[in-house]
Amino acid sequence: MSQYNLQTSIAYLKGVGPSRAELLKKELGIRTFGDLVNFFPNRYLDRTQFFKINQLQQNSAEIQVVGKITSIKTVSQKRGSRLVATFVDETGSMELVWFRGAKWIKDSLKVNVPYVIFGKTNYFNKAFSMPHPEMELLSDYKKSLTTAMQPIYPSTEMLTNKSVSNRVVQKMMQSLFEEVKGNFQETLSSEIISKQHLISKKEALFNIHFPKNQELLTKAQYRLKFEELFFIQLQLILKKMIRKSKIRGYSFEKIGDKFNTFYKNYLPFDLTNAQKRVLKEIRKDIGSNAQMNRLLQGDVGSGKTIVALLTMLIALDNGFQATIMAPTEILATQHYNSIKELLGEMNVNVQLLTGSVKTKARRLIHESLEDGSLHILIGTHALIEDKVKFKNLGIAIIDEQHRFGVEQRSKLWTKNELPPHILVMTATPIPRTLAMSVYGDLDISVIDELPPGRKQIATAHRYDSNRLSVFKFMKDEITKGRQVYVVYPLIQESEKMDYKDLMDGYESISREFPMPKYQISIVHGKMKAEDKEYEMNRFLKGETQIMVATTVIEVGVNIPNASVMVIESAERFGLSQLHQLRGRVGRGADQSYCILMTSHKLSADAKVRLETMVKTTDGFEVADVDLKLRGPGNIMGKQQSGVLNLKIADITKDSDILKLARELAFETLKKDPSLKTQENTNINRAYRGIHKKTGIWSNIS
Repeated sequence: MSQYNLQTSIAYLKGVGPSRAELLKKELGIRTFGDLVNFFPNRYLDRTQFFKINQLQQNSAEIQVVGKITSIKTVSQKRGSRLVATFVDETGSMELVWFRGAKWIKDSLKVNVPYVIFGKTNYFNKAFSMPHPEMELLSDYKKSLTTAMQPIYPSTEMLTNKSVSNRVVQKMMQSLFEEVKGNFQETLSSEIISKQHLISKKEALFNIHFPKNQELLTKAQYRLKFEELFFIQLQLILKKMIRKSKIRGYSFEKIGDKFNTFYKNYLPFDLTNAQKRVLKEIRKDIGSNAQMNRLLQGDVGSGKTIVALLTMLIALDNGFQATIMAPTEILATQHYNSIKELLGEMNVNVQLLTGSVKTKARRLIHESLEDGSLHILIGTHALIEDKVKFKNLGIAIIDEQHRFGVEQRSKLWTKNELPPHILVMTATPIPRTLAMSVYGDLDISVIDELPPGRKQIATAHRYDSNRLSVFKFMKDEITKGRQVYVVYPLIQESEKMDYKDLMDGYESISREFPMPKYQISIVHGKMKAEDKEYEMNRFLKGETQIMVATTVIEVGVNIPNASVMVIESAERFGLSQLHQLRGRVGRGADQSYCILMTSHKLSADAKVRLETMVKTTDGFEVADVDLKLRGPGNIMGKQQSGVLNLKIADITKDSDILKLARELAFETLKKDPSLKTQENTNINRAYRGIHKKTGIWSNIS
């Protein structure tokens, strides 16, 4: 047995030492032998093929040749000198060239001894040369663990500067395998391994770092991806099971007057089948004794607010209060207005609490909240201040939750002795694979159909050169009595330039749509809140026909009469942002339009984004393309991006493995919820190890 194990500090590994250990920790987060063994290559060079010198081609491929050095010389050049060696095999000769480190390299080269050289060749003056080749004595090459498939590890600029090259990492890996002597514990049950035809953990680790061939590499990658996703799913499902069995919630058993009165007399339209299905799922949750934790996804305009209101009325019927928390004042105000309007004459006390509510009104809200006479409170972050105390909060609805940090959400829990039921709503469709991975411990409901009478928004892509015809189209729509949004990008890095574009755009629109025939509102981040509010309201009341704005209007603003959305420099927006902006129109019964304006210079990604927008209005399809283009980290935003620090799996490319891992994790826990059986010893041990290391899972939702 080796004296070292996977918990040993990396400083003790041959060839590392304290200063290199510090560097590895800082740059790659590698602290122990275990961290190093789980540091996987991100690509491989196929070194199965050897070339003869007379077979070399003029291309940029990396190749390897076996041969001997016959002579070495130093050649002066303008600045310093270069080292040149003549390298021969039985078919011809070429030059090896070094521009740096000449003295040190010259001392280390052996003449007339077989070497394996590897690198890219140059062709000049009818002869081939190889600058800075990787070199290994043929005798060492045959002995080493390094195989034909050569692993290339992720690196950083700092590592390169400190001479921790790919070769150095390979040597460290080789030392580690020699020290640990294959002592890697199995992490999966024998049943899963045999049923899924997986190779063992020991074989997988060896073949991910030292693959003998393509087939073994594929098997190793599959096994390690499966394992990584399996343990993520195991943690999420266990967390969900614990929550359902241990965390008690209020049971809302009755459907009473408030719900029934609203349903019979005030519901503005028949619910869609999707809304009915979601309500059923919610009623089942809040009728049990466990706390509900549900994610409600639905595209812009799919009717999430009605579902939220009906859910809150059930809480009221059971003698509880309800709250909605929104990320911005505009959105909170909008929820407040639409819920007040929907409730009409009903005897339900609804109030709005945001940063701009005056002290006197605030005091009244606090008092009526504590004595229970206030039924529904809608607000922003102001809701989670310590001063806000409920008499008995039964349900908290969180809108666009990715904009709230974990700590902010958890504060709502502490408002009661038992945690309130939680319903999280989002209009940003989350692709299925991402939802399974990041929200796997939440129950998920999806409203996947639009209310009757809603028309699909027609989307078109136009170049700047078509601007006059776009202006004409805007005029035709305004003549029909409709309103138009014109949105400009505003990105922190280029704020000054963006602001200038917005102002230039505003001026050219003012020239094209002169007063008094046309009125134009403008809204941007540099304005005072009350000026923004004033302009928004003018547009809302129909006093202005055109709203020129930056992305302030992305979330929430509901103006049924606005039927045209023109997005300027659309290539600079992300897909989900374009989709959200498009959702600002199409809220009335009229046909609505979204026009994406761009210059002719477009990147490949931008073309895909624009084509996707023109092709589909399905938010889930848009989200899938977005996930493929941007990867999971960027979609989740800052609060969530650390959640999926995946080492080898990629949830966009490995969705099939993810589904299988989730199924098997479910199956395992169904048979053995506490992982106590002999069969699951390995899984239990590995799970406890991961759980101890990553405190992150408790934060996900």
